[in-house]
Amino acid sequence: MTEETGLLRTLAEDLSVVVARDPSLTSRREALGHTGLSAVWAHRVSHRLYGRGMRTAARTIARISRRRTGVEIHPGAVLGRRVFIDHGASVVIGQTAVVGDDVTIYQQVTLGAVGWWADNQRPPGARRHPVVGDGVILGANATVLGPVTIGDRALVGAMATVTEDLPPGARVYAARSVVRPAPGPRAVPPLEAGPVSAAPTGAGPGAPPAAGRTGGPVGASAGDRPPLSVSDAVRELASAGSW
Repeated sequence: MTEETGLLRTLAEDLSVVVARDPSLTSRREALGHTGLSAVWAHRVSHRLYGRGMRTAARTIARISRRRTGVEIHPGAVLGRRVFIDHGASVVIGQTAVVGDDVTIYQQVTLGAVGWWADNQRPPGARRHPVVGDGVILGANATVLGPVTIGDRALVGAMATVTEDLPPGARVYAARSVVRPAPGPRAVPPLEAGPVSAAPTGAGPGAPPAAGRTGGPVGASAGDRPPLSVSDAVRELASAGSW
């Protein structure tokens, strides 16, 4: 990573790299609304305040930037020149992380620590987050944990997890999903229930219902007998004296 340059020059380089790397943008004016650019610019300011001991102001800017962009960069993290954060959704960069020049970071990338159970055992001031070399590409949802070093021009693919040092130019890919052929068309299952049988016709409309039934065959349950029409129901109630 090259030496620190002036703030205005660094901000201008950030704007230029967004226009160069995002094909959806057609002008520098349109790039001013890019989410990743807003997050990087806010961090440039908060990092300088943090280095001058104005930590409350630095954290306030970082919190506002997180709410507006979805990118969480600790004010203590060091970003090199021409860092490009594409989309900017759910990117997390920890306090002691160092990001080199010309690094491309896609959405949901995490440059984090292992966890408090390990970090609390480190000596005070020890590095807890990764160091990312120049020209590195971090794919969507890539996770780099711990005080590891990612060599220059390495590529960490989407969904990959890195917990150890990578040499320059290394390539890390997550396991691919298993693609299976689509199943053939399924046969339509046969209907299990047969047609509903007709009601018995042995009794006349004025005859009383047989014992054990209220409109169906003798011994048939309520769920087995066919449905009654309104006129049949009225006749049964009248013949049974319940009307």
